[in-house]
Amino acid sequence: MKYAYYPGCSLKGTGRAYEESLLAVLRVLDVEVEELRDWNCCGATTYMSFDELQSYALAARNLSMAKQAGHDLMAPCAACYLVLNKTQYYVRDYSWIGAIVEHALDAIDLPKDISAKVRHPLDILLNDVGLDSIRAKVVYPLRGLKVAPYYGCQLVRPYALFDSQRNPTSMDRVLEACGAQIVYYPVKTQCCGGSQKGTLPEVGLDLIRHLLAEAQRNGAEVISTVCPLCQFNLEAFEEQASNAHQFHFPVLYFTQLLAVAFGVPLTDAGFQRSFVSIKPILAQREIAYA
Repeated sequence: MKYAYYPGCSLKGTGRAYEESLLAVLRVLDVEVEELRDWNCCGATTYMSFDELQSYALAARNLSMAKQAGHDLMAPCAACYLVLNKTQYYVRDYSWIGAIVEHALDAIDLPKDISAKVRHPLDILLNDVGLDSIRAKVVYPLRGLKVAPYYGCQLVRPYALFDSQRNPTSMDRVLEACGAQIVYYPVKTQCCGGSQKGTLPEVGLDLIRHLLAEAQRNGAEVISTVCPLCQFNLEAFEEQASNAHQFHFPVLYFTQLLAVAFGVPLTDAGFQRSFVSIKPILAQREIAYA
């Protein structure tokens, strides 16, 4: 198995722990990836703040290069995954957008074919690697570690076909294969506020507080995420969100929990970047780590 890997801006910046743990896990599972040459921003920020059509052209450039590479395009960031898929749908369904995107690709001598299949790592782990192969690589079972799986609002809506839009379970199943105990988390697809913490601070903080409170109420020890912005919001603002409830969760990428189960050293999976250490919980659960 080989995939073109699209890290996007976040995994090279604030989401570095996601990239580090993802690549470590893929090596354990013998999944080969090659970073997309000369990739650019997916256009998410451009879409929201500047120029919708330019955002489609930015995304299409990546898709055209991925099609040339001849492999499915792996996009770990939920926003990148959404924007890349959205671009394919809009270019297909709205001819005037397609014409503008094709003109932009012509201008930079890239093929107009942007039909590379966009895949999320959860999709690949479930449907290409398989749960049996994941279980076979577990050396340190997560021993009932109580995890609240937080998918956020962008991964499964509206374009993902590999999981339910209302009640996704792909992350649940992958982590259960490693021995984790998935807690009931009914807000797992609700919005974290995205950039609202910067523009409407109290609105954003209320959304973050609600997600943290539900995890606490349902007995979670760890919150697991698939989105760099979700991870940042839930982790960075725990203290601000605390009121009657004191929040002190490790907020980790699901790939970091897989890395623990596979015996990847914590420093190789980005754990040194966490604000709240998972080490006390692992020690309490007698889960070995390096």
